[in-house]
Amino acid sequence: MSQFVQEGSYNGENAVLMRFGDYEATILPEWGGNLIAFNDVRRAYRFIRTPSSEEMDRFKSQPTAYGIPVLFPPNRYEDGQFKANGICYQLPVNEPRTGNHLHGFLYNRPWQVVHMGQNAAEVFVELVHVIDAEDDIYAYFPHEFQITIRYSLSAEGLCQKTTVKNTGSIQMPCMLGFHTAIHVPFAPNSSIKDYRCIITIDKRLELSKRMLPTGKALPLSRKEVMMKTTGISPFFKPMDDHYTSAPQQNRNFMMLTDLREGVTLVYDVGLKYKYWMIWNDEAKGGFFCPEPQTNMVNAPNVNTPMAKRGLYFLDPGETWSETSKMYTKQV
Repeated sequence: MSQFVQEGSYNGENAVLMRFGDYEATILPEWGGNLIAFNDVRRAYRFIRTPSSEEMDRFKSQPTAYGIPVLFPPNRYEDGQFKANGICYQLPVNEPRTGNHLHGFLYNRPWQVVHMGQNAAEVFVELVHVIDAEDDIYAYFPHEFQITIRYSLSAEGLCQKTTVKNTGSIQMPCMLGFHTAIHVPFAPNSSIKDYRCIITIDKRLELSKRMLPTGKALPLSRKEVMMKTTGISPFFKPMDDHYTSAPQQNRNFMMLTDLREGVTLVYDVGLKYKYWMIWNDEAKGGFFCPEPQTNMVNAPNVNTPMAKRGLYFLDPGETWSETSKMYTKQV
């Protein structure tokens, strides 16, 4: 069985290359620690939207549309401002169309590879991003902390363990998500018409014209109920929608089934992600993003009870951790 984890290159960028049996993955540490490829080599399945050599410039200008980008904090914050525990935060307004801050500040920054290894059960790599008082991010998010992501490949697929640790002296808000871009179709001989997805959504949260929650929850449409239960195309309508999660059988997941192949891609995201954003780039086909988030979009500013916002705080020295997995199963 072929297995390795090693430094290499991908389209001219420094990369970590991983292989275990039929599975392979590629990570770009200097571009947000983004895992930009996860494939089944034997069956030629490509599960993640991966930038080709011709798309590298586009990837660098829009890294959140490829791979599994880290969002900290996830999605949008009104005018880039919020207040928490007496601290007023001002994040850069980087989405002129809405006047909001979008997607945080870790998805395009370099991460450090701190450990790589392998054994009979898996190959793995650990990446870390450290923020201290000398970092430019500290000026608008005044906390010392570190995020560690451990990616591993095994016979069971891809595993991602994410840990956030407050290394500072004051309490900090912990708001995290992943803009996971799923490649559709993932099988080379299938078309988008062959695919159905199920996602553990519950209620849709109404968004304003600025794409911010109004505080109102909406009932699911008939087709959204299908997305929650029996399955529907991930392109049944243009989506940039926000939902609360509702675990099924104690699991929080997206399942994408290729009916022609009889194979389901499972994305188990963990129970600590209480919300989903679902974006499909105007239903053009090719990919869609089921995005797990710990908190509601614009959580500190939403006029709803704190318990419904998913806003979590880490005390000094405290850590938050969750594990997600991606794997296939036969229908």
